Amino acid sequence: MKTNNKITSLRLACLMAGAVATSVFASSHMDAPLIVLDPSANTTDVYAFVQQDNGVKKLVTALSVYPFEEPGIGPNKYNFDDNVLYQIHVATGKDVAAGVATYSYQFQFKTKYKNTKTILQSYLGVIGDVGDAAQNLTQTYTVTKVNNRTHKSTVLGTGMVPPNNQGIATPLYNQGDNGENPAKDGVATAGELDHYTAQAITNLPNGYVAFAGQRDDGFYGDIQSIFDLLQLRSPGKDSQAGFNVHMMALAIPLSELGGEAQVVGVYATTSRRQVQVLISPVANYRTDESNPNNDPNRYMSRGGIIYGPYIQVARQGNPLFNEALVAIADKDMYSRSSPTQDKQLFKKYALTPELAHLINAIVFVGAGPAPETNRTDIAGIFIPDLIKVDLSTGPCRLAGGGASSSTNPDDAGYSRLGIFGGDTLTSTIQPGFGGGTIPGGWPNGRRFGDDVIDIAVTALASDLRTSPPIIRGPYGDNVDGNDMAYNKVFPYEPTPQNGRNHVHP
Repeated sequence: MKTNNKITSLRLACLMAGAVATSVFASSHMDAPLIVLDPSANTTDVYAFVQQDNGVKKLVTALSVYPFEEPGIGPNKYNFDDNVLYQIHVATGKDVAAGVATYSYQFQFKTKYKNTKTILQSYLGVIGDVGDAAQNLTQTYTVTKVNNRTHKSTVLGTGMVPPNNQGIATPLYNQGDNGENPAKDGVATAGELDHYTAQAITNLPNGYVAFAGQRDDGFYGDIQSIFDLLQLRSPGKDSQAGFNVHMMALAIPLSELGGEAQVVGVYATTSRRQVQVLISPVANYRTDESNPNNDPNRYMSRGGIIYGPYIQVARQGNPLFNEALVAIADKDMYSRSSPTQDKQLFKKYALTPELAHLINAIVFVGAGPAPETNRTDIAGIFIPDLIKVDLSTGPCRLAGGGASSSTNPDDAGYSRLGIFGGDTLTSTIQPGFGGGTIPGGWPNGRRFGDDVIDIAVTALASDLRTSPPIIRGPYGDNVDGNDMAYNKVFPYEPTPQNGRNHVHP
């Protein structure tokens, strides 16, 4: 994109597509070269936002993995990986600016079969309840809270993963409880959730609520066009439409984080065991079977293989940072590093974002509005790369099935563009843009439904360093919503697509 010839040819493509600015700022779920090879550990999206549950304010967090998960495959299916340590990290107090995880919430999975003498890996019949006799493959998980200041680990509890949405075998996910029909749309109340999802929501001690299972991919964007020489189209097509992900969600009472008078930071990581293969079998190594706290100094051995401590293979905080700002040379390093290193290693990419230059050169024909240097406003969002959430506000507005939905409308005042669409919250602990006014969605937290592509590019084209800020746009990729309605209750992400009846536009 840096050669004059290529800029000239792509400029025409962008102008023909309506001069929209998101062509170089999209989330493909394929952040770095190496992690693409490991889908069960490949993070797609992280979410964090404030809600209220029976009068108790909570920080809702979620991590999704398995990009472009095709519904309804066989004979094997997509599952969480027993050998991956999935973690959602929360920084509080002074740890936020330092990029240090104060608390880490770990999800670890165990897989069992009821019958291994069959080719029917997952479904022995129609599943009536989560974990019943017809669900051959079952996964359970343990949620552990680690206080990184005291190094104390507390097992919060366990849950069970519901079946994937295959179709005939899983009718209760689908419209009319019929496996021939598309998946049920999102709902406004907990009582309307499909049977499997409702059963799989797990209440843990001290007010925590957990869920782990397959969901519709709630991210949306015209990724195919963006990476097809920027040949954008109007209307755009949601490249994630018809695909599922595997998601872990945890609602955390604010009392567990030190109260609401603070801004916290959220990010997630996935890790795998370090492995050493030896020529001859090894002996006298301790196993980790009695190691619930994941002591990295414990090892286990099987034959000639030593399994060592967990090694981080991926991380994600704010959407788009690694894939859209960090250069190829450093993408894999980002996956292995910590937010504590962001200021030293990656701040340069936020201060002088190549994307601002490309937007100016390609979309605006060399005379674009995006400031290209000293972008302290962009660095303030991404460095350290934590999703910052102001806990002092009221609950954020939620997306449902659109403003015109008769059964599950968006909350009044909700905008997919957040503050750029007039959707704001009031903070009691920071001045924000005056009077405590702060974004109602990303980059103050991230909700399901936030149009992170449009928000990010509008922010790049604008100048948020001035007071009042100079807002330009909004700019967009002509994809303005998900292909399925969101739930306005936990676990929020939509029902998984039906493997028997789904489409990719």
